[in-house]
Amino acid sequence: MTSHTIPQNASTAWRLKAIFTGSIGNLVEWYDWYAYAAFALYFAPVFFPEGNSTAQLLSTAAIFAVGFLMRPIGGWLFGSIADRRGRKTAMTLSVLLMSFGSMLIAVTPSYRSIGLLAPALLLGARLMQGLSVGGEYGTSATYLSEVATPERRGFFSSFQYVTMIGGQLIALGIQLLLQRVFLTPEQLGDWGWRIPFVIGALLAFAALYLRRNMQESVSLEDQKKERGSVMVLIQEHPKAVLTVVGLTLGGTLAFYTYTTYMQKFLVNTVKLSKEHSTMISFVLMLIYAAVQPAFGWLSDKIGRKPLLIGFGVLGTLFTVPILTAVSHAASAWTAFFLILAALMIVSGYTSINAVVKAELFPAEVRALGVGLPYALTVALFGGTAEPLALYFKKIGHEPLYYWYVTICISVSLLVYITAKDSRKNSFMDKEQL
Repeated sequence: MTSHTIPQNASTAWRLKAIFTGSIGNLVEWYDWYAYAAFALYFAPVFFPEGNSTAQLLSTAAIFAVGFLMRPIGGWLFGSIADRRGRKTAMTLSVLLMSFGSMLIAVTPSYRSIGLLAPALLLGARLMQGLSVGGEYGTSATYLSEVATPERRGFFSSFQYVTMIGGQLIALGIQLLLQRVFLTPEQLGDWGWRIPFVIGALLAFAALYLRRNMQESVSLEDQKKERGSVMVLIQEHPKAVLTVVGLTLGGTLAFYTYTTYMQKFLVNTVKLSKEHSTMISFVLMLIYAAVQPAFGWLSDKIGRKPLLIGFGVLGTLFTVPILTAVSHAASAWTAFFLILAALMIVSGYTSINAVVKAELFPAEVRALGVGLPYALTVALFGGTAEPLALYFKKIGHEPLYYWYVTICISVSLLVYITAKDSRKNSFMDKEQL
């Protein structure tokens, strides 16, 4: 099969264009994914029977978690497609599937109108989105790492999390506009929450057009080994697969705790208004996105390992104190600076986790090797973060969740300490693109 690849002597501007094309679809996909979490406070009563607000949020969070169960399947399916048919094909198909899921959420009637069919359709849409985003991570992480030059790989690949966070920022930005400018709280709860899902579906079609014209990052010709094979991945790279699981465990749990769940934590535990919670989350995510390239650049200078160990040590020491302090915050500003400190700690993981994983595998199983074990770990730990936190709150033992996050980060710290620095042992440096 013939494919167009990134030339070895490509200019920085040329590579930046490729990174923009690859990143824009990633941004749209993650916007669609996070819109669910951002607007769950409003549509939870629409899809589920009336009752306790925490119970309704727990129901929507459970569906959020079920969507994560599709991510390993997406990681396997789209990872295999990316390794066999090209990164471009896989990334184009994933964004198309995401648009269908968003539109289904936008048009699904309420529980009062169609009963149990409403949460069933919501579940179906979320499963589609989970399949899509499960495939998106591995293929986009692989693509961004492959189009970068070796000496700037950490910097360029950090834009994956910039766009992931950017997707959440857009979702929160639209929420702020609807809350403060266009709609009343009643209108948002009645029908306004559907608007972001319509926007997401339309944006996904725009990203689909851009991805159809993107440049492929690797050649699919002259490959001796079977491409995109799970058996090859497990038999020839078992240590790398386990390393991805260990790398991801604590990082993904911390990431979802301080991003997706934190907005609800500020409302349910800190007792801030929905509007204040959204504004704080928006500003925090803006700063968080802005610092990712700086951490990525730093990893190109000093290596990936020091940043990962920094996250592991600080996360182990300060997770319980920070979350405890946020839960008792006397003001919104206090909560803001505490969460900002936590996000700076987590940046040691999020800024470079894509490139670290991509550097562990050869081209013929790279997208699969990055996507599948990552998606499995995120499904088990990232996807269950919010419902588990809400469950501990519901039974009156919320601090137990803080310790759970700490233990998971400490497990990852052991992996960070014992693993080799991928910057110095990268498969990509042995390959000619």
